[in-house]
Amino acid sequence: MTATDRADSPPARHGSWQDIVALVVLVAIALLAGRIGSLATTPNIPIWYDGLEKPWFNPPTLVFPIVWTILFILMGVAAWLAWRASERRAGDRARAMAAYLVQLVVNVAWSFAFFGAQSPLAGLVVVVLLFAAVAVTILAFRRLSRVAALLLAPYLAWVGYATLLNATILGLNG
Repeated sequence: MTATDRADSPPARHGSWQDIVALVVLVAIALLAGRIGSLATTPNIPIWYDGLEKPWFNPPTLVFPIVWTILFILMGVAAWLAWRASERRAGDRARAMAAYLVQLVVNVAWSFAFFGAQSPLAGLVVVVLLFAAVAVTILAFRRLSRVAALLLAPYLAWVGYATLLNATILGLNG
């Protein structure tokens, strides 16, 4: 049994009401981050984003909230798995949760940079930082839970796609 396998094992509090409350709270925090970002995004879609020239690989607008909702739920579950890791790894857990919170803040910042400021250039700067922050979070979560790290893999892939999309929109719209 490896250290990571032990980290994936449930702690003593597994199944307790505190464990369930923690899962609900961590998923709610992730979804709240998405909701805060949508405050900058949603009103700017019809008045700005729809008027931009976009590449052929830009998905329909309806795809974004569906994908992001799924990703935010996966983020919350991943954070919960990292949080409930063994008490003997408290230092690793604190660093992982700090990385997680940083990437959530950068995620929200992207919406305000790209949509709120109506700036593909600012968005590109922030989304590159977001990609790095998610990668750091995955590495930190991996020390605690292999499953938590894997749950963030689709998020990293989507942020990579968003980076390409953002850069292409910048190029097409100067």
